[in-house]
Amino acid sequence: MLKSKYLRTVMVGGAAIITALTATIPSFAQPITHLNPSTLPDAAAAGYSQITVMEAGKLAFISGQVAWRANGEPVPDTLSGQTEVVVANAQAALKAIGASAKNIVMVRAYMTDLRPETIAEVMPHLNILFDGHLPSLTGVGVTALAAPDLMIELEMTVRLD
Repeated sequence: MLKSKYLRTVMVGGAAIITALTATIPSFAQPITHLNPSTLPDAAAAGYSQITVMEAGKLAFISGQVAWRANGEPVPDTLSGQTEVVVANAQAALKAIGASAKNIVMVRAYMTDLRPETIAEVMPHLNILFDGHLPSLTGVGVTALAAPDLMIELEMTVRLD
């Protein structure tokens, strides 16, 4: 935590009184801690964490990334192919804000066919995105995404350094 002094002006009976305040400002250098307590299923084995703890700081909320490409190439017709594009888009979004996998706090994966088999197909790609870090991850089964050919969408919460 960093300490910083600020001046505050308060009007009292028409007179300006200046006071100094000391505020505690969170340090963004504090690590993001990922936990998998023994009282919960071992999510680390699957590539994510049950709990993520972090100091408050500047957050970025990255909109759901889908398999649309900036160059307009068609959406792949397989879940694995779409997830590969989604991960590339998520990595590009992280890079655009000067962040990396270590900054990811929470990921939500929206899938039109959420089953153990499809999760197993997606996780190797997500592990590439996570790059050895274990953010919290929630899978959400949905009936549809932004276009009928889309199968997966990733939304991320990121703490910036």
